[in-house]
Amino acid sequence: MPESAMRPLTNMCDLPPWEIASRVFNECPRPLHIQGVRSTHRHFFKLLDRLETWDERARSYQDYMEVAFHLHQWRRQKDPSGQLSLKNSYLRFLRGWLYDANSVEGAVMKGWVESRLGIPPTFHGKRIQSRESDAYLDYMRERLNGAARTNAILSQLDLLYEFVQYELARRNPERRHMTLYRGVYDFAEHEIVEQPDNTHAVVRLNNLNSFTRDFERAWEFGTLVIEARVPVPKIFFDGAFLHAGILQGEEEVLVIGGEYDVTLRSY
Repeated sequence: MPESAMRPLTNMCDLPPWEIASRVFNECPRPLHIQGVRSTHRHFFKLLDRLETWDERARSYQDYMEVAFHLHQWRRQKDPSGQLSLKNSYLRFLRGWLYDANSVEGAVMKGWVESRLGIPPTFHGKRIQSRESDAYLDYMRERLNGAARTNAILSQLDLLYEFVQYELARRNPERRHMTLYRGVYDFAEHEIVEQPDNTHAVVRLNNLNSFTRDFERAWEFGTLVIEARVPVPKIFFDGAFLHAGILQGEEEVLVIGGEYDVTLRSY
């Protein structure tokens, strides 16, 4: 892909997109923050500091999301269109991603990465090679339609990301990487940048990807397993989090993309 083909349009992070997407960042990660989220919700994060258990913090997070984004009001809405809008919370989009990462919900999630971190998608139903391509226009159409009737879905995802990062640091402040696995049948969704041998490669991952902690489970999703050492700041969502348990059964971890040094494992 030409370097000029998919230059970032926006970036609301404290590091430039090219750095976040680089192998250098993956090797020596730095904390990432979405501009204004911690300060806007500073009272919530101060509350988290006072809570000792994960159970308390998870419950406080869900309660805070309902109040901050009026998600609780759908139960009192009589207008069906109002109910639809208010029910389109971050939970719907996480569920949608679980069932199909190339769905409308998946487009919105990839759109969050593009708008906040400046990393565009490389695949949504088909390979995206430039912003002038039909594939990119189709992705943008789904992204805009999916976000149109929601309660500030990108702001909800901002807070979700910051909460996940807070919790990861709270649990293990010294950890900088997680070894994760992704099962694939081919590299249609990703680009191999370099491959010195059959078991190692540099891969440009899509801007958001599903991984798992469980190596054996990864084989259920393909005949080839990508093993990646993922920097903690690139963990967008961890399926072990949240009382809703919507991704917990999958042990699914959503990983922000870019170029990764990976190990390839096959039967």
